[in-house]
Amino acid sequence: MGRSRRTIPEELLLLALDPTTGTTAQPQSLDLGLAGAQLVELALAGRIAPDGDRIAVVSPRPTGDPTLDCALELLRRRGAPVRAVHWIGGPRLGLRQTYLSHLERCGMVHAVAGQMCGVLPTTRYQATDTEISREIRARLDSAIRTGVPPDPRTAALAALAHAVGLGKHLYPGNEGRSSRSRLRDLIRHDPMGGLVAHAVMDVQSGAAAQPRRNPAAPAGRQAGPGARPAPEPARGVPAQPRRGPMARVVAH
Repeated sequence: MGRSRRTIPEELLLLALDPTTGTTAQPQSLDLGLAGAQLVELALAGRIAPDGDRIAVVSPRPTGDPTLDCALELLRRRGAPVRAVHWIGGPRLGLRQTYLSHLERCGMVHAVAGQMCGVLPTTRYQATDTEISREIRARLDSAIRTGVPPDPRTAALAALAHAVGLGKHLYPGNEGRSSRSRLRDLIRHDPMGGLVAHAVMDVQSGAAAQPRRNPAAPAGRQAGPGARPAPEPARGVPAQPRRGPMARVVAH
């Protein structure tokens, strides 16, 4: 995969960055969205494919993007297809910071040091080239305005933007209501983006924790009332070590 084209996780993060404050909109759901965006990007690269509500690795060949390849390797190690909600709902420690640091290395954002309450060091991120963010936003605006089915990348980006709640950030107020509605409707134009977006929303609503049929049980029979399905924890980027109380905080 060449690096001349921005990935969907990168574009989703740039959409979420507030150009004035340097903070990210919807920080908690954005972490889920970034994990989902990785799945969409890997699918577009031909490395994974949907299998019902699960994700299967179809080619373990590296993409050349270290962060995506980390996710691909973790999926490969699972051995069997993993439910999208379990993958997205797994621990994502450091994923947003990983992408912010990558955007900084690429020169698309720059870090601004500050302090919280005059004591705790913080870091905010400002876009260095607002034209990039405007171009990404223009693609969404065009799809919303024209009603023409967008390309798969734009459709997936729109689906994820809706899923993490960026609609009110991008199209605020009563005047943006119709645009938010059309942003939601774009979810139907990309099957993988739709699968992932619904998984993101299911995780937020707690649907991912609902019990499901034991796949090992014979057909037509449910697991006993005291039985629990085998745990299937999702995994994300490798856990990062915990730091001391004065560690630098990334402003949300």
